[in-house]
Amino acid sequence: MLPTLLDLQNALTAGQTTSVELTEAALARIADPAGEGSRAFTKVYRAQALAAAQASDLLRAAGLARSPIDGLPISIKDLFDVAGETTLAGSVVLKGSAPATRNAAIVQHLMDAGAVIVGRTNMTEFAFSGLGLNPHYGTPSSPWDRATGRIPGGSSSGAGVSVADQMAAAAIGTDTGGSVRIPSAFCGVTGFKPTAARVSTQGALPLSWTLDSIGPLAASVRCCATLDAILAGENCPDLAAPPLRHLRLALPASLVLEGVDEHVRTSFQNALNAFKAHGAHIEEVELPEFEQLAHINRHGGFAGAEAWAWHRKILADRAQEYDPRVSSRIARGKNTNAADYIELLQIRPQWIASVERRLEPYDALLMPTVPVVAPAIKDLQESDDAYFASNGLILRNPTLINFLNGCALSIPCHAAGTAPAGLMIAGAANCDRHILNVGLALEEVLAKR
Repeated sequence: MLPTLLDLQNALTAGQTTSVELTEAALARIADPAGEGSRAFTKVYRAQALAAAQASDLLRAAGLARSPIDGLPISIKDLFDVAGETTLAGSVVLKGSAPATRNAAIVQHLMDAGAVIVGRTNMTEFAFSGLGLNPHYGTPSSPWDRATGRIPGGSSSGAGVSVADQMAAAAIGTDTGGSVRIPSAFCGVTGFKPTAARVSTQGALPLSWTLDSIGPLAASVRCCATLDAILAGENCPDLAAPPLRHLRLALPASLVLEGVDEHVRTSFQNALNAFKAHGAHIEEVELPEFEQLAHINRHGGFAGAEAWAWHRKILADRAQEYDPRVSSRIARGKNTNAADYIELLQIRPQWIASVERRLEPYDALLMPTVPVVAPAIKDLQESDDAYFASNGLILRNPTLINFLNGCALSIPCHAAGTAPAGLMIAGAANCDRHILNVGLALEEVLAKR
């Protein structure tokens, strides 16, 4: 069991530890040559983190605690601006570019809350894959079956591993098509993708202006709720788990269980059975819109078109420096013409309205976060066919919620000692607090098994 943010804050308040001790322990795990730190992080802020931890301890000794994350080690994905540094986004293409002149909005929120930022985490280059492979900085392996070496999920790959290996108490990632929830599922932690507009993307290198959202990876639903509020500049919520007998939960009747492997199917079904045993009402619901999304995005969707718009000039000069699997996906975006893009802009609100009407009677939508256990890194490195097939399958379920402009949790639903599997709990836009409350109730049931 990973310690929660509340566990760590209680230990600090009781004098059982200090921020310096927590930070030194996190930095030691990052530096451990037998661990994943060298692949999970692209930059470590050792001196700055220890100075921030010392400041936190001094303030706490004076009776001042700035927030529930004051003094706790937090990692940030390598696409957030830090003043004075060049933001590389898991690439080598931007080396030598002008440094950021100010912190990204979420970085500033974390600093103002007293977080100890221990480093930048590795990611799929420019966030354009759900697998987490990176040929420039290496690929950290997920915590399960390290003898084989399995993908951490992406694009927030280092974020998931940093939390799972306690190199950080929590991590901040981005989610354009599942990039918070997928590594959460593969690394056995909890992740939250908020409604996109909740958290400012100022100072975050974009993949898709339309779909990008910023969210936390942490030990629990309450941890994610706390971090989400801090990132959004809000007061931390007081979550309340509703009784399961009051919950009406929807299970899509098609698509989301296609291609599901036996372990994920069993883990997901066992979770549903546990919820039913505690009184939850779970009903299959027809969502034909989900089947339509592949056709709607046949030209590459918003991510393809908007990534091409951002990268086209750099690709013209430096394409050979990109991961070819990333550059080839970005280059697809040039085939999206103005009419295609306008069609997307027109279709999306209609699609969202139709899905929201079907979901209106339900408290949340449930599905496996990812249909399969984490594939071996080596298998995907060696085969383009395996890479792209796995990427499409792994992104499929999370992407539905990004196009919906919804919010979603991924919580672990696997039995202890088995491969990590994630349960997605999703809702429509601006239902964030309700989804977090529902997630808390379902998490409590799974913890009792």
